[in-house]
Amino acid sequence: MSLDRQIKQKALELGFHKVGIAAIEPHASDPAIHLRTWLNQGYHADMAWMENPKRQDIRQVMPEARSVICVALNYYTSIARPDGNTTAKIARYGWGRDYHKVLHKKLKALSTWICTQGESIEARYYADTGPVQDKVWAQQAGIGWLAKNGNVITREYGSWVFLGEVLTNLSLQPDRPHTAHCGTCTRCMDACPTGAIPQPHIVDANRCLAYHTIENRAETLPDTIVPHLQGWVAGCDICQDVCPWNQRFAQATDVPDFQPQPWNVTSTLADLAAIPDEAYKQRLTGSALRRIKPWMWRRNAQANLRDQP
Repeated sequence: MSLDRQIKQKALELGFHKVGIAAIEPHASDPAIHLRTWLNQGYHADMAWMENPKRQDIRQVMPEARSVICVALNYYTSIARPDGNTTAKIARYGWGRDYHKVLHKKLKALSTWICTQGESIEARYYADTGPVQDKVWAQQAGIGWLAKNGNVITREYGSWVFLGEVLTNLSLQPDRPHTAHCGTCTRCMDACPTGAIPQPHIVDANRCLAYHTIENRAETLPDTIVPHLQGWVAGCDICQDVCPWNQRFAQATDVPDFQPQPWNVTSTLADLAAIPDEAYKQRLTGSALRRIKPWMWRRNAQANLRDQP
């Protein structure tokens, strides 16, 4: 069995749901053109780390890299949020254990195994933790395609997947890049309450609820955002919830770590509007949602409550 096939088999044995390989071609078309245009339009808001020049050239991340091994992990759980305008809505990605920790454990095991397959083999792994265009490389590796809302959609799991990658100096047989299958559908664009997807494949963070509830460090949220929060306090799943691919093909994950903590589904706006710092620490131990500081939880919940009739 060829090494690239062995690597794919090992990735699946470690629990990844999808794996593919992309080649880093020295003279290939520039994959960062879209990113530079997005940055020049100011669509990244205050996310200065998106401007890291390494993100525009993966060879600056690992000069000796020749291949990118891309993986995907399904995180969807079939539990529904309670109805009503008192519920605090939290994006599904944050319902369970911190996905960085889950992916890193598997990626480390995969990288270590790869390095034992021969002398002078190098491997470096990332899971939303470095200047790597993970979605672009996932599409190049055949994992899925870049949707109009900026997410990667897979045929098997929709867009409810976490992405990771291993950069290696091995020259591996690449997979065929995935073709797009959004067609003429614009449901994600039409459903966004703030118009944060002004055109296909362009997400304006300045208008995105996920950006404002997670990344915006201002004391108050913009007046243009507050009337459209609809209960969201940590991220936003609207564009994913309406996606036909997600509605048809989402399936429950087999990763126990991604099962939701009860409070992520049942918390009320009133509860979070006054959450003490100590309660925040207890609830969010081992959660990716620790990126949202306690005062931000209170800010987001209070903004929702102020806008209610």
